Amino acid sequence: MSENPAEVPAPLPVKFRVENLRAGFGDNEVLHGIDMVVPDRGVTAIIGPSGCGKSTLIRCLNRMHELVPSAFVSGSVHLEDTDIYAGAVDPVLLRRRVGMVFQKPNPFPSMSIRENVLAGLKLTGSLDKSTADEIMERALNHAALWDEVKDRLDDRGTGLSGGQQQRLCIARSLAVSPDVLLMDEPCSALDPIATARIEDLIHQLKEHYTIVIVTHNMQQAARASDKTAFLLMGELVEMTETKTLFTSPSDRRTEDYITGKFG
Repeated sequence: MSENPAEVPAPLPVKFRVENLRAGFGDNEVLHGIDMVVPDRGVTAIIGPSGCGKSTLIRCLNRMHELVPSAFVSGSVHLEDTDIYAGAVDPVLLRRRVGMVFQKPNPFPSMSIRENVLAGLKLTGSLDKSTADEIMERALNHAALWDEVKDRLDDRGTGLSGGQQQRLCIARSLAVSPDVLLMDEPCSALDPIATARIEDLIHQLKEHYTIVIVTHNMQQAARASDKTAFLLMGELVEMTETKTLFTSPSDRRTEDYITGKFG
């Protein structure tokens, strides 16, 4: 019998550390003191019933929440060693590090496929024309879209199918070389075939990026994520390995939700 103890895998580095996060709109507090850690690389899913604060939470991770005039936020969110709500942090540059893909595909209607991919770089004044084509091709390849659009890069992005438009939006986020990709119900407007393409893409991207996905689809969370957080009425009930959460949750409320007793 070996005298060496079994090796315990080292914990993954932390990408986000959220402490006592409270956020809402006007007099309505939506998130009630969230504490959570999002590991680097891999996929973290956020699930919970409608109105539980999933989208508010994910938008606090790149300061999009504060764009609503009545919004408020307190507590701390650290992206690695950076307090993203510190006064010296430029929200525009933060959103370059922490990209966002929305529920409904939103390619810019007046722009070509090429222009859509490069829009983020142009917005931040960091577009180098000498490398633009290389960046565009790489982003479209990473979004599994290059082979489908390489012969029509000057066509409008809105001329693509719904699933292709969503992958174009992912390519637009990837073109600025983010650390993190936030996805707010990215498949809810797509058909099952397009959804499967996006899930395959998420599986490929997690080798290179930290991905946080909000989804109302528990089967999707089970298929696509490594860790899952369950929110209920603005509180984080539990967060653990996805397989553990779906097979042996530690909180009765989680079990009731995933077995369909409420939703």
